[in-house]
Amino acid sequence: MNQKILKLENLLRFHTVFRQLHSLGQRRLAQWNHVFSSAYPVWTAQLCIRPWQTDPLIGAALSQYRLLVTKKEERSRKSQLFSTKSKKEVEVWIGMTVEELARAMEKDIDCIYEALMNTAVDLDSLEAHSRLDEVWIKEVIKKAGMKLKWSKLKQDKVRENKDAVRRPQADPALLTPRSPVVTIMGHVDHGKTTLLDKLRKTQVAAMEAGGITQHIGAFLVSLPSGEKITFLDTPGHAAFSAMRARGAQVTDIVILVVAADDGVMKQTVESIQHAKDAQVPLVLAINKCDKAGADPEKVKKELLAYDVVCEDYGGDVQAVHISALTGDNLMALAEATVALAEMLELKADSTGPVEGTVIESFTDKGRGPVTTAIIQRGTLRKGSILVAGKSWAKVRLMFDENGKTIHEACPSMPVGIVGWRDLPSAGDEILEVESEPRARAVVDWRKYELEQEKNKEDLKIIEEKRKEHQEAHQKAREKYGNIHWKERSFLKYQERKELKPLKAKEKEERDSHILPIIIKGDVDGSVEAIVNIMDTYDASHECELELVHFGVGDVSENDVNLAETFRGVIYGFNVNVGNVIQKSAAKKGVKIKLHKVIYHLIEDLQEELSSRLPCTVEEHPIGEASILATFSVTEGKKKVPVAGCRVQKGQLEKQKKFKLIRNGDVIWKGSLSSLKHHKDDVSIIKTGMDCGLSLSEEKIQFQVGDEIICYEEKQVPAKTSWDPGF
Repeated sequence: MNQKILKLENLLRFHTVFRQLHSLGQRRLAQWNHVFSSAYPVWTAQLCIRPWQTDPLIGAALSQYRLLVTKKEERSRKSQLFSTKSKKEVEVWIGMTVEELARAMEKDIDCIYEALMNTAVDLDSLEAHSRLDEVWIKEVIKKAGMKLKWSKLKQDKVRENKDAVRRPQADPALLTPRSPVVTIMGHVDHGKTTLLDKLRKTQVAAMEAGGITQHIGAFLVSLPSGEKITFLDTPGHAAFSAMRARGAQVTDIVILVVAADDGVMKQTVESIQHAKDAQVPLVLAINKCDKAGADPEKVKKELLAYDVVCEDYGGDVQAVHISALTGDNLMALAEATVALAEMLELKADSTGPVEGTVIESFTDKGRGPVTTAIIQRGTLRKGSILVAGKSWAKVRLMFDENGKTIHEACPSMPVGIVGWRDLPSAGDEILEVESEPRARAVVDWRKYELEQEKNKEDLKIIEEKRKEHQEAHQKAREKYGNIHWKERSFLKYQERKELKPLKAKEKEERDSHILPIIIKGDVDGSVEAIVNIMDTYDASHECELELVHFGVGDVSENDVNLAETFRGVIYGFNVNVGNVIQKSAAKKGVKIKLHKVIYHLIEDLQEELSSRLPCTVEEHPIGEASILATFSVTEGKKKVPVAGCRVQKGQLEKQKKFKLIRNGDVIWKGSLSSLKHHKDDVSIIKTGMDCGLSLSEEKIQFQVGDEIICYEEKQVPAKTSWDPGF
C-alpha cells in the first residue's frame, strides 16, 4: 500500500513540475525574442548560456524530473530481474499423468483441470492417473506462468558386465572320450518308451499315465559290451514340441523310431526337422516289425520325401528292423549307435568348472527345487556353486535316474541336482562359478539385463500408445472442428452416454464370456507345453481365455485366492491338492481340476469353455400338414383367413410353435389363434385327420399347396470352435 501511495505522489509532483516548466517557458519566450532582435554584442555572448543554468526554478524542476526518470528505470530493471528469477522451472516428461504434473508444479490437481478448461480435453473422462499429451503439458505450464524443462531419460551408471560365460575351447590334447548322448524321437505310441524299457530292463511305460511319455527322461544304459549310452526319451505327443526341440539340442545322435505298421506321421516329420536344425545324425529304428501288417520298406520309401535316405537306397542313415515288445534285434540297434558314436569321435574336457544343460526342472516336496541335467564339461561334485538362468545353487545332493545318491557326475552323465535357490527353466545353461557372492552377482546382472530389456519394450509401447492417442485426438478435433458448439456438445454427450458404466446384470453376462485359468504342473516342461497349447486358442470371439497364472508345484492357498479373485478355474497336471486346500477351494467356490494325461486336461478345458457359451436353439419337428383349401370366416367386423389342412406326418399341437412354408421358403413363424376339427376346438390333431386353423398374424394369406410345420424349440449346449490340433 505504501508503495502505491508513493507512486501516486511522484506522479502528481511530476505533473506539477511539468506545468510550472511550461508556464515559465511561455514567460521567458518574449525576453529571448528581444535578445535575439537586439544589436548589442553583450547579449550575443549570453546566447551560449542555457536558461536552466541561470534560472534556479527551471534547474530544480529538471533535476526533479531527472530523479524520477532514473528511479523509474531502476524500478523497471529490478522488476524485470525479479520476474526472471521468480519464474519456476518445471521438469516434465512424455507420458506424464495429471497427478505427476501437479506434483512437479507443486500445485493442486484442480489447478491442472482449471488450466485445461476451454480446451479440447474431455475433463469428464480425465482422471488423476490419466496421461497427458505433450501439447497439453505445455499449455498447463504456460498458463501457470512457469518455465518448461523436458527431462531426459536418466542414464544409469553403466554397470559392469558380471555375467558368467562358457570357457574357451579346451586343448584337444586334454580331451578324453565320453559316452554318447542319444535322444529317442518319433510319433506318439510308436514304441519309444517300450524300446527304452528293453534297453534298461525296467518298466517305464507301465508307470506312465495313458501309456504316453509326458516328460523328458534321462537314463544311463550300460550295454553288455561295456559301452555306456545316455538316452533321452522325449514325448511323442503333439503337445510336447518344445521338449523334443530341447532334447535335440543337447544330443549327439537321434534314434528315430517309426512304427512299421503306421509309417511316417506328423511328429515323425517334426522330429526329423528338429534333428536337422540341431545338425545331429540319425539312426532309423523301424519298430513293430513282428506285427502282421508291418511294411519296413514302405517306411524307408516314405522317409525319402524328407531327405532321410537309408543305406539300402545309397544314403548314410542306418536302418535297423526291431521289435521293442519282444526285444528282437535290439543289440543290432545298440551296435549301430555305438558305431556312429565312434565315427563322431566324441570327447570332452572332464577338468575345470562344470558346464551343462537343464533337461527338466520340478519342485519336490522334501527336497525343494530339483533339476535333471546333462553334464557337458567338467566334473560336478557336491558343494559346487552353479548358475542357471536367473537361479543359482550350492549342490547339496546328486542322484541318478534310479534315485541313488552319487558323489560326482562326469560329461555325458544325466544327474539330478538338489540345492537350487529358485527353480531354473528347462533348457537353461548350467555354469559353475567360484563362490556364492559371484553366483549372486551373475544372477543380479541377468535380472538387471532382463529388466532393462523390459523397460525398453515398455517405453516403446508407451510411445506407440501416445502416437495412437494423438492421432485419435487429431481426428476428433477435425471431426468437431467445423460444427457449432451446441451440436459438438450434443455429439460428445451422445458418445459419453454410450460409454456409461455397465449394470450388474450386463457385467455378469460379460464376465460369463471370460474364462480365467490357473495352470500348475509337476515339471517346467509340462507347464511350458500346456501354455504353448493355450497360445493356439483362436476362439476369443466366443469366449475369452485368460491365463492368470502358471507355475510348477502343487496347488497352493495362493492359487485358490487368485482363482477366487478372478472367478477362474485351477487346472493341475500331475500335481496334488492337500485336504486343507480342497476344503478352502470348496468354501470359496473355486473349481480345481486335476489330470494325469495332457489331452484329458485339454478336453476338460474345451468343455469348460463350451459351458461358458450361450446355448443354441434347435427346432425339432412334431408334425407336418399340407393346405388343401383356403377360405375366410367373419369374426365380428373382420374377416379372418382360415386354412383347411390334412396332417401328413406326426401331429399338430396348438400350444407349440408353427411355421408356414411356401416353395421351400419360411414366410411366417409364430403360434395359432385357433385349431378346429369340424366345428370343435381341439388342442391336438393326429396323422390323417383334417382340420382348420388360423394364425396369430391375420395379414398372412394362405395358398393351396403351402405346408404347415409344427415344431418345438430346444436349447442345445454350444461347443467351442477351438481345435488344439490333436
